[in-house]
Order: sequence, then C-alpha cells, then structure tokens
Amino acid sequence: MTTDKFTDVRVGVIGVGVMGHDHVTRITERIKGARVTAVYDFMADTAEKVAAEAGAEVFPSWEEVVVSDQVDAVLIASPGKFHAEQTIACIEADKPVLCEKPLAMNPDDAYRVVEAEKASGSRYVSLGFMRRFDREYAELHDALRNGELGDLLVLNMKHRNADPHPSFTDSMMVYDSAVHEIDALHYFLDEKVVEVQSIMPRSTRNAPQGLHDPMILLFRTESGIIVTDELYVTTKGGYEVRTEAVGSEGTSTIGMEIGRVTTQKHDGSWGGSVHPDFRPRFLDAYDAEVREWIAAVKNGRNVAERSATAWDGYLTAATCEAAEKALSADGFVPVTVRDHP
Repeated sequence: MTTDKFTDVRVGVIGVGVMGHDHVTRITERIKGARVTAVYDFMADTAEKVAAEAGAEVFPSWEEVVVSDQVDAVLIASPGKFHAEQTIACIEADKPVLCEKPLAMNPDDAYRVVEAEKASGSRYVSLGFMRRFDREYAELHDALRNGELGDLLVLNMKHRNADPHPSFTDSMMVYDSAVHEIDALHYFLDEKVVEVQSIMPRSTRNAPQGLHDPMILLFRTESGIIVTDELYVTTKGGYEVRTEAVGSEGTSTIGMEIGRVTTQKHDGSWGGSVHPDFRPRFLDAYDAEVREWIAAVKNGRNVAERSATAWDGYLTAATCEAAEKALSADGFVPVTVRDHP
C-alpha cells in the first residue's frame, strides 16, 4: 500500500501483553505518521485497558483485525505458536506485517510463511529482531560488509540476564535467548550456519533445577567462521549483550558501554550500572524498528531496509532446531536448510 504523506498508517495490534503494550505506547507516544486503531488480546480486560490508552477499538478476534478496513498494517505480538498462521493471514489480506520473533516455532511452519509471501508476489513480512536497528549492531554490520576487519575469522557473542522465569529450560535458552544471537550472526555474516554444538560448563548454583547455566553454543558457517555464544541467564546482575568480531586485519567489539555508566575512583575501585532487562537496553532500537517499518509502509515498500525478513526467520528457526538437538548430542549437529523458493 501507499498512503498519502499526511495520512497516518492505521495499525492493528494482535497481542497486547508486555511487548504488545510497549509497541502500542511506542506508536501512540513516539512514532509520527501512525496510530493504533485496532487491538486484540485473548485477555479481554487487558485489551480494553490498552485500547483505551490508545483510543483504539477492541476487536473480538485477531482474524477481524487482519481483514478490517480500519487497519492498514498489522503488528503481531501474540505468543510465538500463533505467529505463522497470523502472518500468513496478513499476507493473504494484503497487509504489511511486523511480527515479533519467532516467525514460527519450527522451520516447517516458518517455511510455509516464506512460501506464502513468495506466492503473493510481494514483500509483506518484517520480523522483530530489533538488534538490527541498534546503532552499534548496524555499525559493526557495515564494517564487516565493507571489509574493514579483513577476513572475519571468529565472532564471539555473550548474552547475560539477571534472572529467568523459574520454569526456564535448556530449550528455552535456545529459543528465547540464543535466538537473538542466531539472527544477529546471519545479519552480520550473510551466510548460513552449517552445524552447531553445545558445551555445558559447570552450572551456577543460582540456576533453576535442571537448567544448564551458563551454556555455550558453537556455530560453524559455510565459509568456516566459528561463532561462539556464551549464554548466562542467572547472573543476578542485569542484562548485557556483547559481540567481538575477530578479523585478519583487526578486531571490533560492541556492547561494552552503551546504556551504562562506569565510574573510576582514585583508589582504583570502580562501579557502574547495567540495564535490568532487554527493553531499556534496546529502547532506541525498538523505536527505530517501528519508525522505519511505518515509513516503509507509507511509501509502499512494506519492509524496512534493515529489517529481518521471512527468510531470515526461517534460517533462524532451522538453526534453533539444530541447536536444540545439540543440547543432547555429542559433537556438531548439522543444520538442515531448504532452498530459497
């Protein structure tokens, strides 16, 4: 669709829990050129409350949000198991869609989305991997693509949280935490992962029963680059993500200072602050992601330049599936990827 430059994009939001509510607030208070007109959530009371804040209408089903003539574009923030079906419905309704990760809970369902978009003849799907819109991630992406570090050899990533949900499992470590690094490595490298291995160090006493924490995932890409992902989700400290790129002509590190203040004192002591969770850390990235999506919808492109696509969502789902298998396997597990339709 192409809208008049003076006309707001009318957004329908499916799922207004924590992330969905954040996005409604974002569009209502900080994003120009858009307004939320329709809201659906399984929890009717939640939907009513959020809709009232935005001056939007509550719809009785997500299907009605998708096909409504009061909605130009759809933002999906429902539980992941519904994402594939809802995204395909948006494609079939000729509605641009920004879907929070994951695109689907398995690669087969993700591939169905890719096929549906291919069959439509147009691009509709933006996938909510917000790190692609973070300033540091974008700068490292561009540096790697421009060859500033020479040949990339190793990519070291770290992902740390203060506390997970008490029922957090090893599989959730892959699908809720590592999923972001998996998309980021595809974003940085623009090549597929061919195999993945898990390594379980000594576990912290803070980890919930049965959770291996920390955990290390090793990925090998098509060209032989090794990517390490150190996951540690019960640090009791806060939220931090870092990436170090090691190349033949130099190294580059991101995530060391943004969002925190470090104090050094004359006696040699030092201290600082760390974000409590991912939302304040990536607040600007979330804003940029939605802002650029709205701009793309207004000018008829539907998908922002840096946005993850349906194909990126499929690659991530296929890699996550192999990583989950690697949790209980010895050595590397191959990543099976179908051809791009």
